[in-house]
Amino acid sequence: MTDERGPGTVEVMTVNVPDAAEIAHDTARSAAQHSGVVVRDLREMSELQAVAKLFHSVWQPDESSPLVTIEQLRALTHSGNYLAGAFDGGLLVGACVGFFAAPAGSSLHSHIAGVSGGMRGRSVGFALKLHQRAWALERGLAEITWTFDPLVRRNAYFNLVKLGARPREYLVDFYGDIPDAVNAGQGSDRLLVAWELMDPVVVASCDGSRTEADAEQLKAAGAVLALAETDSGLPEASPVVARDRAAQLLVQVPGDIETMRMHAPGLAKQWRLAVREVLGDLIAGGARVSGFSRTGYYVVERTAS
Repeated sequence: MTDERGPGTVEVMTVNVPDAAEIAHDTARSAAQHSGVVVRDLREMSELQAVAKLFHSVWQPDESSPLVTIEQLRALTHSGNYLAGAFDGGLLVGACVGFFAAPAGSSLHSHIAGVSGGMRGRSVGFALKLHQRAWALERGLAEITWTFDPLVRRNAYFNLVKLGARPREYLVDFYGDIPDAVNAGQGSDRLLVAWELMDPVVVASCDGSRTEADAEQLKAAGAVLALAETDSGLPEASPVVARDRAAQLLVQVPGDIETMRMHAPGLAKQWRLAVREVLGDLIAGGARVSGFSRTGYYVVERTAS
């Protein structure tokens, strides 16, 4: 991950891998305890079946296109990849699946993570990601990557602010059409993010010290509003010439795209295309996302060539 550093950046400290992993495990256990769950690796057939059932309940995919199969989970876990679950008492309430990725020996790709709807607000997803980070550090890995829908504001805030990950690539219609209750008919653009596990921003984020962007302050300082939501809820992009000249830009996403998809799918599709055109083009042109605001703005920096 390459991201823009701001004032107060902590210098990188050299920490032995075993020490870093031990500290990460302690941090992960503390996060799980705070959430009231136990997070652990999963291997047994009954556990794999529970994971598949959980994911099905979260995404409600078409029966002909399950998100994961028992056979896939068995193969991944048997070959040493990552599968963990969060338990509230004896009930599985969250799970995360990942597999080793290129470059070999240094990266894990987190393929899918989900938490049951009744657990929202308890930071179970945060506890799962911290467990995954500790697991990866224990195996000498340097980063974890994953994708998420850039239109989902709460996921952007979670990934960029709570975890300190940074976007690396904008992927257009990455999965093709996804026939589930969440994504059907809306395309599948994704942001690929990288979580550099020993980056000082990531370490601080995992310890609960987070820095979120202040969009109003950035606007006052001259940041160009590249994409914003109008009073009527429509996406409105600034002229291309203004975007091309700006060193710092703000790209807004709507407050609740998931509800919009259910009640105003045409408007939701307009947002998909607008974010693709603005944020996608900026990233493809070498700009990088350095932060996110609670009000739904990606902060995009363009460095001089």
